[in-house]
Amino acid sequence: MKRAVALFASITAAFLVIDAAFGFQMAYSVAYGAISMMAAMIAATFLWLWMRQETPLALGMAFSWAGAASVLGWWWLYDVLERPQIMRTSAVLFVFLALYFTGAVLHFIVMKRSMGLPYVVFVWPVCLAVSLAVVLTLGH
Repeated sequence: MKRAVALFASITAAFLVIDAAFGFQMAYSVAYGAISMMAAMIAATFLWLWMRQETPLALGMAFSWAGAASVLGWWWLYDVLERPQIMRTSAVLFVFLALYFTGAVLHFIVMKRSMGLPYVVFVWPVCLAVSLAVVLTLGH
């Protein structure tokens, strides 16, 4: 835990130094670009672990990290490319979000199996999240 906290503090400090030295836009772009590419590498690693049947979480992790890489990369490129019109309303983003959603649902399924619970238990967090998003969106 100490190493993780020290790593977190170091990375936070690095981002703040970049922000102070080069401005928010540079820090934002470096952070989003780097995490998008690292997420893609992590997704590939989990896909490899799934193919080797190393862990039941591997497929969910592969989908989750692929979704993270895609969505973060989308918004990073959207900003780097100066908000191109074609990306403003492109349905391609929904494919990337679907990767992320699939990973989340697979995680709930693995948690359900680990706890020996009925399938209905993994459905309620998904329904709750979607319902809350709908309510907050409509209330905006």
